[in-house]
Amino acid sequence: MNVLTAALLGLIQGLAEFLPISSSGHLNLLQALFGVDVEHQLLFNILLHVGTLVAVAIVFWKDWVAMIAHPIKNKTLLLLFIASLPALAGKIIFDKPLDYVETHNSLLGVCFLITALLLVLTQWLSRRNALRGLEKHRVGVGEALAMGCLQAVGMLPGVSRSGSTIFGGVAARLDRETAGKFSFMMSAPAIVGGLVSEGMDVLKGGVSIGPDLPAILVGMVVAGVSGYLAIRFFLRLISRVSLNGFAIYVAALGILVIILQAMGVITDAPAPVAEVAAAARAVSGM
Repeated sequence: MNVLTAALLGLIQGLAEFLPISSSGHLNLLQALFGVDVEHQLLFNILLHVGTLVAVAIVFWKDWVAMIAHPIKNKTLLLLFIASLPALAGKIIFDKPLDYVETHNSLLGVCFLITALLLVLTQWLSRRNALRGLEKHRVGVGEALAMGCLQAVGMLPGVSRSGSTIFGGVAARLDRETAGKFSFMMSAPAIVGGLVSEGMDVLKGGVSIGPDLPAILVGMVVAGVSGYLAIRFFLRLISRVSLNGFAIYVAALGILVIILQAMGVITDAPAPVAEVAAAARAVSGM
C-alpha cells in the first residue's frame, strides 16, 4: 500500500464518519469502482478507527472527564450505554442477514437514498419543532433509545450513522446541536467495542506489517485530523445551515450507484473485499 492511497482512505474515513454521508458507503463504493486492494486491510481499518476515536476524545475531552469523574451525577455515560443497546441487539439477532448486506453492494444505492430521506426529514422536523417551541436541549433515556434504534439502522452500508442518529434525536424533539453532539459521542462506545473484538482477532492471527507501516500510520493520522475537523465543522454549522445540501449529495450518489449497478459497472464485492468490509463495519459499529 502506498502513502497516497492510505491518506485518501484516511481522509474519506475521517470526514464521512462524522458528516452525514456514510463512511462505509463511500469506502465500499471506492473499493467497487477502483478495486482498492490493501494488504493488512483489517489492521488498517482498525487503526483508521483509532484515529477517529482519538478525534472524538479530543473534541469532547471535558465531557469525558466530567462523566468519568462524576458517573452518578453525570448521566451521560449511562445514556451512552443505553443508546448502544439497540445496535448490539440488532447485530446479535440479525447477524447473518446483516453480514450479507454489509458484504455485498446490492443495496448500496438504496441505502444512500435512505440517508438522503432521513436528512430531509431531519431538516423538516427540526424546523417544525422549533416553530412550535417543542425542542428539548437535554438527552434523556427516551431520546437515547430513539437515537440508539436509529444507530442500528445505521449499520447498513450507505446509511449514515451520524445522519440516522441525529434524525432519531430530532424525531424525539432534541434540537439539532444537542442531537449532533450526542451522536458523535455515541460513536466512541461502538468503536471501542469493535476495536476490542477485531483487535483480538488480529493479534491471534499475528501482526506482520513490514513496509506498509509508514502508510498505515499516515492513514491513521489523516483519519484523526480530518475526523477532528469534521466534528468541529459540523457542530458549528449544524444548527445554522440546512441539511438538504448533504441530502442532495447522497441522493445523487445513490442514483448514480443504482445506474452503475444496472450497467454492471458495480457488482457485489469479491470475497476478500467482502470479508474486509464486514470486519470494518464491526469496528465502526455503523
